[in-house]
Amino acid sequence: MRQLLVLAPLLLFTVGCGVVQSSEGEATDEARGVARSAGERLHSQRPRTAEEVGRSASGIDGVEVMRVTGTSTHDGDGVDVVVRTSGSAYNGWFDIDEITVLRCFTVRVSPESEWREEPDDVDCPDSRPLTFAPPPEPPRLPYEELRAKLPRVPEGGLVDEAEVRRRVAALDMDPAIRTEVKADGGRVGVLLSVKGNGYDAQDCLVARVAPGATEVWVPARIQRMPGEGGCTIANALNPLPPPH
Repeated sequence: MRQLLVLAPLLLFTVGCGVVQSSEGEATDEARGVARSAGERLHSQRPRTAEEVGRSASGIDGVEVMRVTGTSTHDGDGVDVVVRTSGSAYNGWFDIDEITVLRCFTVRVSPESEWREEPDDVDCPDSRPLTFAPPPEPPRLPYEELRAKLPRVPEGGLVDEAEVRRRVAALDMDPAIRTEVKADGGRVGVLLSVKGNGYDAQDCLVARVAPGATEVWVPARIQRMPGEGGCTIANALNPLPPPH
């Protein structure tokens, strides 16, 4: 009986240590889960610079960006982002307080990385989390100005392509805005567009000057997706039907 009483505290200590370690492990697993979710959100085939990836990661709840290496997702091994996340666990039998841990993990962003790829554990850098300037705003497309400038041609009249070109050229537009003017079948189409990234909806305005009608519009978002033809001069001359 005395032997059992002596062993009891040792057994409790051993079990207690095991539970404390398990609680810390659970908290670490929770922190790793946040990093894994961040990797899922960053996963994409779209080419991005290291700064773009870091900025995106810093905007994810519960994630601090500690380090970014690489130049772009499609160069070399891609971009590695060291993120710091936290996790908590509590066991009422052995923990006086809830255990909270801070852990760092490397998330790889590359066309070669796998969906739900497990992040690697790394030591947290001594530096402060990185901050990123907001992305530059795309140039504003001059909807009202274009509508006011384009000529109105009466029914039975002739549309002067040179006059349309002159009026479009007179707009005070950002150099990043691309313009295209084309005549076809007695009407003139106009396209103002900003270069897209090949994955998201492109910004553009289309217009058509025809006898009796001058129209300016922004195509529906689905039509402005890559390959949908909304941001083309053909859509200005012969508008696509409305999306269903």
